[in-house]
Amino acid sequence: MPDSASAAVADPTAEPVMAPVVAPPVAAAAANKPQRQPRHHVILWNDNDHTYDYVVAMLRRLFGHPTEKGFQLAREVDLQGRAIVLTTTKEHAELKRDQIHAFGADRLIARSKGSMSASIEAEQ
Repeated sequence: MPDSASAAVADPTAEPVMAPVVAPPVAAAAANKPQRQPRHHVILWNDNDHTYDYVVAMLRRLFGHPTEKGFQLAREVDLQGRAIVLTTTKEHAELKRDQIHAFGADRLIARSKGSMSASIEAEQ
């Protein structure tokens, strides 16, 4: 066998050469992890121009809350002055706030001229 051919044959008694394992830096690992979007509350504010029936129907239609949950939130709005009706991403919270503002007046109260008030705030 020529010398060049024998150089290509591995020595079966030699230990294999392995590349060192290097762990990625912690900052790089964190940068690859998906970031969670900040959450925001949709807050419904109390007024005297809307009935419990209106609030329950609105919460069922816009948020899918069952009647019992809608009544519980309507009572909280009435007693506390406000209630968090949903916690979600900022964009979704803005959409839901706008839907509340566009829901319209309560037909059961003559003085009701428009929708209820709602706002969003960052979850803390």
